[in-house]
Amino acid sequence: MAANTEPGPVTVSAGGASITAQLFDRIRDDILNGVLQPGLKLKIETLRESYEVGASPVREALSMLTAEGLVQRLDQRGFRVSEISVSAFEELLRTRCWLEERALRESIASRSAAWDEGVLLAHHRLTRTPRSQSGSDKASPQWEKAHKLFHMSLLSSCGSGFLIGFCEQLYDLNIRYRNIAGAIAYPSRNVAAEHQAICEAAIAHEADEAVKLLVDHYTSTGEFLKMRLNTLSD
Repeated sequence: MAANTEPGPVTVSAGGASITAQLFDRIRDDILNGVLQPGLKLKIETLRESYEVGASPVREALSMLTAEGLVQRLDQRGFRVSEISVSAFEELLRTRCWLEERALRESIASRSAAWDEGVLLAHHRLTRTPRSQSGSDKASPQWEKAHKLFHMSLLSSCGSGFLIGFCEQLYDLNIRYRNIAGAIAYPSRNVAAEHQAICEAAIAHEADEAVKLLVDHYTSTGEFLKMRLNTLSD
């Protein structure tokens, strides 16, 4: 598949993160957003020229991305963007539901007033953020940020940094599938109402109901994405 847009140079800010860290973030974003398409051969020289950095940061960033499952190392033949498949997405969805169920239950069990307030604030910000930009059929970066913040706020009191880290990684992998599938509007669904119901159940400390609503939310999205992915593969 062809890239949606061309990668651009890495802008290094004084006193900021290292070139490798910034390049890691840029390539990662370009993979998640579909700029670098599944299966694309990642040639060091091409990336060096596209992002206007040295070869060493490129190699280091690609090695870091292999740990996240976004890049595959091809033995002695370099790197490529990880492929996607319906079966891999199904595994991702199952694992995400398993982990987030546990994290949400633990968050509710160890709830606090600060957690309640954090969930409510994150949900409020989400409702106040337009999903798409004018003239675009893709979710806006601002909405994506608010959406992730809301979902992660639900899990933030689970007491396990490792669990939250795994959930964040799976969230991002799911976003990659959504972006590649080109899905933003879900027929016969009110996603905002689903978020509202999840929020209300969570701050009411109704663990069973909150978990059911969250899993149903992910499953509904997953079924639609699988349909889109099957259409793309036809």
